[in-house]
Amino acid sequence: MSNVRSERVRAVRALARRSVREREQAFLAEGPQAVREAVAFRPDVVRDVYVTTAALARHEPILQDARDAGLPVHEVTDEVLAATGDTQAPQGMVAVCRHLDVSLESVLAQGPRLLCVLTHVRDPGNAGTVLRGADAVGADAVIVSEASVDVYNPKVVRSTVGSLFHLPVVTGVGVVEALEAVRGSGIRLLAADGHGDQLLTDETVERRLARPHAWVMGNEAWGMPPETRALCDDVVRLPIYGHAESLNLAMAATVCLYSSARMLHPGRSD
Repeated sequence: MSNVRSERVRAVRALARRSVREREQAFLAEGPQAVREAVAFRPDVVRDVYVTTAALARHEPILQDARDAGLPVHEVTDEVLAATGDTQAPQGMVAVCRHLDVSLESVLAQGPRLLCVLTHVRDPGNAGTVLRGADAVGADAVIVSEASVDVYNPKVVRSTVGSLFHLPVVTGVGVVEALEAVRGSGIRLLAADGHGDQLLTDETVERRLARPHAWVMGNEAWGMPPETRALCDDVVRLPIYGHAESLNLAMAATVCLYSSARMLHPGRSD
């Protein structure tokens, strides 16, 4: 494929817009790592794979796995690939994927032990990094409220480095609806907030991390609204030992999630 003005290329490029992603229920995974994870973990959501001639030889195992899964693989020119993606350097490969979010009810029906709830997270890089951290610690799911950034935003997808295809993600739910449903399932809600009256290192908090719980994360700039904190069982802050005023949201979420993993999986270091 060499025509950068073709209808197919324009349709793929249009997925950079949220309105189009929502209408088509599709998004773009850019780069060989994202495509590899999509093909390996969720081939059912992959619609098409586009690859340049140079990348075809360089990443043959990924493309062979795609063919084995019955996925359409299209060889394109460098110019066509550049015209389809959001980034200037998509590393020779992109995939069009269907939305893969799941319902909140289906997640809660599985009896999860560790969840992460993003209530008003607007920065794509932060959202993607939290998803990656949740994947790394073995969280059961991430819940992204309707007040947060679109998880299929190209910057979010890139920031997850493939983790978007590894764990269940719930999207489009209201903050109150999500928190009340999680709490109603017997899962304790822990708000991560710099004004918390409990420290992450407190023994009482650590004991609670050994039981089913969900970390609730607020906005990067203005934190967590009082009404959201009021819906949580505990408000926990991270200890600051140096002179930094605070940690950014993605870093704080990662620390909280790893603290949970340590209590939920004692003795594991792999």
